[in-house]
Amino acid sequence: MTHRVPVLRALAVSAALIVAPSVALAHGVASGDKGYLQEVSGVLLIPFAYLGAKHMVTGYDHLLFLLGVIFFLYRLKDVALYVTLFAVGHSVTLLAGVLTGVSVNAYLIDAIIGLSVVYKALDNLRAFDRWFGRAPNPRVAVLVFGLFHGMGLATKILDFQVSPEGLVPNLVAFNVGVELGQLLALSMILIVMSYWRRTASFARRAWTANVAIMSAGFVLMGYQLVGFFVTRSFGV
Repeated sequence: MTHRVPVLRALAVSAALIVAPSVALAHGVASGDKGYLQEVSGVLLIPFAYLGAKHMVTGYDHLLFLLGVIFFLYRLKDVALYVTLFAVGHSVTLLAGVLTGVSVNAYLIDAIIGLSVVYKALDNLRAFDRWFGRAPNPRVAVLVFGLFHGMGLATKILDFQVSPEGLVPNLVAFNVGVELGQLLALSMILIVMSYWRRTASFARRAWTANVAIMSAGFVLMGYQLVGFFVTRSFGV
């Protein structure tokens, strides 16, 4: 009974996400940016770096996952370690996926990314310890899910058929922008978390917050799976 109100609040957050489909399209790219990527050619380091940073700052799935990762990390060296693992995974598949032309179904990869948000929230709630007696290695999990996050973006870039002229330096610039955007978003998250942790409400609301993160992850995952089955059924 004591957890009923927090659960209802978490479900309310999920409902808000459902009625805002643009939130669920975490790897979506604005139409103007999409047109730009399809039309330009040559080495354009600054524009691609800007687009990479913009993607990270507005990427709800990335931000939710990062929030879950750092939620109970109090030392900066631990934050740096986990964020570095995520960045390495993200960078490897982003660059390798585009340069090799290897992609996966966009709906499925984004569903897995939603699952990564669910996983991290469950890990924070110590659900795996209760269910299985032990939790997955958190460092390995962050690295592996980082690979999926990068593959999701690589799939989108491949869909846009970016010009091969200047592709390698532009991709590197884009990835640098992604990492800079990640640092900016992470800095804002850490500032908010640092303030919240000093209040008495943190201990009371930490469970609720992670249930909300988990619920959002389920919404992201469900939205993408519905899209996958609809496109397969109706060929849209």
